[in-house]
Amino acid sequence: MKIAVIGSTMMDIVSYMDRMPEGGETRRVEGFHIASGGKGANQAIAAAKLGADVVMMTAVGDDMFGEQSRKNFQNHHIDMSLVKTAKDTSNGIATIVVERSGQNRILINPGANEKLTPADIEKAGAELAACGLFVLQLEVPLETVYAAIRFAKKHGIKVLLNPAPASRELSLDMACQCDFFVPNETELSILVNKPVDTVAQVQEAAKSLVAQGLTNVIVTMGSRGSLLVTAEETQLVPSLKVDAVDSTGAGDAFIGCFVDTYARTQDVLGSMQRASQYAALSVTRKGTQNSYADAREFAAFLDA
Repeated sequence: MKIAVIGSTMMDIVSYMDRMPEGGETRRVEGFHIASGGKGANQAIAAAKLGADVVMMTAVGDDMFGEQSRKNFQNHHIDMSLVKTAKDTSNGIATIVVERSGQNRILINPGANEKLTPADIEKAGAELAACGLFVLQLEVPLETVYAAIRFAKKHGIKVLLNPAPASRELSLDMACQCDFFVPNETELSILVNKPVDTVAQVQEAAKSLVAQGLTNVIVTMGSRGSLLVTAEETQLVPSLKVDAVDSTGAGDAFIGCFVDTYARTQDVLGSMQRASQYAALSVTRKGTQNSYADAREFAAFLDA
């Protein structure tokens, strides 16, 4: 099953520090790097590293970061036929600060990502119709996300929607047309305006979405694992206990591994279990895409 990731490409500018500065305070960072990122690109790279057949649909800038993004897709053997360069536009940028605890805070400048349009979906109809699964996020215009969902439903293609960054402007009717809805607990709280301090509260919040028509709600909860909520069942998949150094991109690692596994097995719970293990491995390494293991490294981790 070929996977189409329709979404964002960013360049991550990452700083590591002991703690976030207070208002008006200046602090020295402990480390710094620039690397390819963006939720869409991250999910595509993770899936491709594990062996999935991935086509990336995105818009990159006509600057050095855009060129670097193209080379990154090429290096990971991702089909780039639907990657477009937005003229006179900078590449998307994500500014990330990571604390010693591994927690992160992220600011984004969408740049070229805003140039991915519904017309691009229509133009790529033949290529997209050959795919069995669409993977979507909210770092591109909502109209483009909706166009992708409509296209998928028309052609019998399954859809996973990662509602990140969370937006209350997201149409519930459109979300209900997706086969998988995969927020983290913070995004879930924003979308339903409910607390998520405990697993029971996460479950209640997810059930409120299912009651409104969503099919499979999968909530990633970091060290607490992941939760599957449907109309028929609720399943908690525990996470592996690891020493986390950087949680940046862990949710994208989960989704990349989930879609790789699901595309081959159509086993939702088994895909979640494998994805939780893959995400756990990613947080033991600094960085985002460079923290994602390939299939051989992941197999060795599971056998250890």
